[in-house]
Amino acid sequence: MPRHRPQIEDLGAVISHRALPDGVPVVDTDGRHVGVVDQAMEDPVTGIFEGIVIHSRPLPGRHLFADYEQIAEIRERGVQLSVSADELYELSARSRRHGGELDTPESPLERRLRRAWDWITGFR
Repeated sequence: MPRHRPQIEDLGAVISHRALPDGVPVVDTDGRHVGVVDQAMEDPVTGIFEGIVIHSRPLPGRHLFADYEQIAEIRERGVQLSVSADELYELSARSRRHGGELDTPESPLERRLRRAWDWITGFR
């Protein structure tokens, strides 16, 4: 049975991740405001959407990452998640892998988390 989504404010028309402005609210499946969009992430080579970096509230907050599979809709005035806030990935120094530390190749999700952390810290 599909999970019932609570009614939230009008977030406008559906848009592309490329038109998503920073600072718009992010709402989880329970209707809770998680934070605001800090950055939409896409693969630099293919341009394929990977997810969004969220600055959580209240301030000072922390940075979270919503993988593309965790996003229900991207709209003009906000993002509706398909998961609860508790299921998002927290970005921290633990998200950053240093070359040669692990013997296994990074998964696509690990790569997206690493790129999001690199964006936050300014490491390029």
